[in-house]
This record gives sequence, C-alpha cells and structure tokens, in this order.
Amino acid sequence: MTEDKSSSGGLMERQTTGEDRVRMIARQLSEPRTTNWIASEADWSHEPTRRVLERLVDDGILHRDESGPHTTYYPDYRRQAMQEAMRLRDGGHTVEELTDRLADMKAQIRDWEAEFDVESPNQLRGTLADESLDTDEESRRREIAREWEHLQRRIQIVGFAIREWDFLAPTNESVEASS
Repeated sequence: MTEDKSSSGGLMERQTTGEDRVRMIARQLSEPRTTNWIASEADWSHEPTRRVLERLVDDGILHRDESGPHTTYYPDYRRQAMQEAMRLRDGGHTVEELTDRLADMKAQIRDWEAEFDVESPNQLRGTLADESLDTDEESRRREIAREWEHLQRRIQIVGFAIREWDFLAPTNESVEASS
C-alpha cells in the first residue's frame, strides 16, 4: 500500500511543473487565497509562485486583493461560470438531461428544507447549537450545509446553461471560413 501512495502522490510532481501546479490550483480556487497558501498546495517556492500569480493577474485569469493584511488571489468567478456552462453545453448532454439534473438538485434542497425545517445552509448550521445532537449528526449536518451551498452554485450554472443553450452552441465560423 505504501507503494501505491508514493506512486499516486508523486504523479502530480512527476508530470507537471511547479508553474503548472500553481495554475491548476489558482484556477480551482473557490475563495481568495494567499501566495503562501497556493505555494504550499502546489509544493513550490513562494517567489516563483508569486510571479506566476502576477502573470495570471496580468492575463485577467485571476484578481488580486490587497485590501486585507495579506494580498490574496482569486479567480474571475464569472469566467469560471461561463466556462463551466460551455463545458455543460459541449459535453454531450441534451438540454433535457440538464433540465432533469436541475430538477433533481432543486428537489434535494427542498428535501433538506423539509427534513430540518430550515431555509438555508446557514440556518442548518445554526441547528448545530442543539445540544441533543451527537457528533455523527453534527458532522452530517455540516456536510449537508456544504453540499447545499455547492448545489446552489451548480443550480445557477446549470440554469444559465439551459437558458443560454443556443447562445452557448459551438460556432462553425472557423470551419466555414476555411472552406
């Protein structure tokens, strides 16, 4: 088992450069992070990580926030949402399949609302103050709150992909131009 761990753990390092890892991590951020955090996740040095992050800012892929005690970087969430909507459109799904997926996600949220008699993930987190809950139930509710927030984001993106289905269609302009 140690052999599997070392071969899978080293796979990222063997097949990617430090810059590749920084770029991958930066594009997957869901909240602002410091250079040190990103460098640690990428297993790379601070200074080269900072240079890559600055290039990503210059390219419009990341934003820099210097308003707090530490400079943080975060992706352009609009760009991420648009790219995800295009992936959904181009991924071989039909608009009906996406509509079904959207309905399933909304039904799951309605089920949680009914089960816990709450209207939001934060209200669910507020139920953790109930002293009669055991550790397993507390963990379950925290996990459901995280999943609920994830589904809310997915609903927005899937809904956008459905609403803009025709707009997001791949164009044949390059094929027609070369003919």
